Amino acid sequence: MADAPYSQAGATLTPAAGRPPSVELGADGQAVNWTKVFLGFGGMIVGQFMAMLDIQIVASSLTQIQSGISASADEISWVQTIYLLAEVVIMPLTAYLTKMWGTRIFYVVAVVGFVVTSAAVGLSSSVAMMIVFRAMQGLFAGAMIPPVFATAMTIFPPERRLVANVTVGLIVTLSSTIGPTLGGHITELLNWRWLFFINIPVGALVIFLVGRYADFDKGDPNLSKGIDWWGLALMSVCLLSLQYVLEEGSGDGWFDDSKILWLTIAAALAGAAFIWRQLSYWQPIVSLKPFSDSNFTLGVVLTFVTGVSMFGGTFLMPLYLGRVRGFSSAEVGTTMLVTGLTMFLTAPLIGRVVRMIDARIAIVGGFALSAWAVGLAIHVTDQWGFREFFVLQAARGFGTMLAMVAAQQLSVATLPVQMMKDASGLINLIRNVAGAIGLAMLSTILSHQMAVHFMDLTSAASQANPTSVELMDGLNQMMAAGGVADPGATASKAMSSLMHRQAAVLSFGDAFAALAAASWFAALLGLFARPGSAMNRADSVAGH
Repeated sequence: MADAPYSQAGATLTPAAGRPPSVELGADGQAVNWTKVFLGFGGMIVGQFMAMLDIQIVASSLTQIQSGISASADEISWVQTIYLLAEVVIMPLTAYLTKMWGTRIFYVVAVVGFVVTSAAVGLSSSVAMMIVFRAMQGLFAGAMIPPVFATAMTIFPPERRLVANVTVGLIVTLSSTIGPTLGGHITELLNWRWLFFINIPVGALVIFLVGRYADFDKGDPNLSKGIDWWGLALMSVCLLSLQYVLEEGSGDGWFDDSKILWLTIAAALAGAAFIWRQLSYWQPIVSLKPFSDSNFTLGVVLTFVTGVSMFGGTFLMPLYLGRVRGFSSAEVGTTMLVTGLTMFLTAPLIGRVVRMIDARIAIVGGFALSAWAVGLAIHVTDQWGFREFFVLQAARGFGTMLAMVAAQQLSVATLPVQMMKDASGLINLIRNVAGAIGLAMLSTILSHQMAVHFMDLTSAASQANPTSVELMDGLNQMMAAGGVADPGATASKAMSSLMHRQAAVLSFGDAFAALAAASWFAALLGLFARPGSAMNRADSVAGH
């Protein structure tokens, strides 16, 4: 047993006499080689980053992909949608599957599947072929995300857990921030197919590291007996229906569309039946026991708001910069990079802050800072660019990262180690669903408020407003001086374009206000956490 790569989770570690510095002894007398642990866990971190990056990496290259496979605008949107649909279905199952097969075997299988399907997506010659393989790729990607957080909370002793948590949080935020930027540059330098081919060498590295060093636990084959197939079917119907409604509802007019209406009903009924099934079945595929812990429940709510804020901010700013300012993909990427760099540079500081102060202070402070930063954009104008968004992005990046790490610590602080895998699957599922809900909410606000503001501007311009009359006369004179055949009609068209642009700017201000309000609400909720440092509570739990 002297060469065992790790000891039991939560064991107190002591230096091993006569062993290299990287090897320590656990309370059970087994050797812990931290070099192997870090290599194995590092491989999983890279895998998680790769899986999450592929959500956004295609965002800035959809036009090129659409042209390459001769797809329509509606069809190409499914390249992103189907990936997310597949991801949310598998995420809650990862806890059950890692318990049954063991983390190493499960993760290697998932990465192999991800690499193969990535290659297949890159080789796709038709939209149907791409959608099928993209769905399979999303399924394997969703399997690669939750085990990382669960592993961080189970293989590391309490004093190392927070650093692992910060690292996981950094990967989550960075992947969504730099995805469009990286994707745009890869497409520009090579072509869109390399968005998927790039996963092959990276995936090979992950397979090697995890397969060789990530022997963290053993599977329980007995779990293969009595699998809850009814529960699996109900969960799939619920999550697939819900994700489709959130992705497509805004564009289809929500409940005005009969398909959206019936899928919403199906999601609600299947969700209720699934919860009943998991509470009554002797071997549930998704354990809901973590919700019996009040800190976990509150942490999940806060994680939900973090997901809305993180994905919502990443959605709104590129959309504004592209639609209103007409920025190129490279310019949008450069502007958005501020958030990612802030998170990367402040991650060590955030780890120390969360360790030293009461978890409630970190949560309230993080969400309040994020809310204040996003609130700056309520007064956005059509001239905002890199400089105007700089402070907003830097403050939002730091605040969101601080709140997310503290919320994750809070979620698992008072949970026993054996519930960590179940908790991780639920946390990641909630974050992804929150992102979809946030995007749907913001899309609806943008479209609705733009129509409202345009009507208000049109009404104001038609009431003999001196300013609008003066502007219209100026446009008429400009068109006439330019030799336009019908200066009046052209001036009216230009006036309408100006009002549409202003209405769009005002609607973005409303969307930023909603995002800020959600963060302020989360800051208020943070006050209801149990008192004391999340890190200290985690220590005490692990010690029992």
